[in-house]
Formats: sequence, C-alpha cells, structure tokens
Amino acid sequence: MTKADIIDRVCERVGGFSKKEAADLVEKIFDVMKSTLEANEKIKISGFGNFVVREKKPRPGRNPQTGTSIMIEARKVLTFKPSPVLKQVLNPQG
Repeated sequence: MTKADIIDRVCERVGGFSKKEAADLVEKIFDVMKSTLEANEKIKISGFGNFVVREKKPRPGRNPQTGTSIMIEARKVLTFKPSPVLKQVLNPQG
C-alpha cells in the first residue's frame, strides 16, 4: 500500500473530504509521527501497535564481499511491535 492508496481510502471511507484535503490530512499525520519519532518519543496507537526508536551501539562487523573487519557505527533504528488486537486480526485461529 502506498501513500496514494491511503489517501484514496481516506476519501472513500471517511467521506466529506476532497482528495487534496485527504492528502493534506495524511501528510500532516505523517509529519507529526516523524517529528515525534525524531524527538525519540514512542508512538502508541491503541489496537494497532507501538513505534519505538532504539539506539544501537557501535559493533564490530565484516564486509561480506572482502571479509575485512569493519566497525559498524552507532545508529538509531525504528521498531514496530504490533498490539495483541492486530496480531489476532492477522492470525485469527492462533
């Protein structure tokens, strides 16, 4: 699903929005999510899941092409943990 697909679904399901208004709404939601994650804050969407930015420490690694040792720099990674409600929707019999 692309951002354009999300915009189309908002127009279809919510109604009362033009495509441009729906696009602006979706963009604003994504902007809020980006700035929240950039500030290292967690996003918790009830019934959907949690988005969390984690810090990864520097660690030794290896170049797979040459086999030479390298140091992988510290970085931030985004993780998503689905809620039990979403897990149940995805795996109804489990």
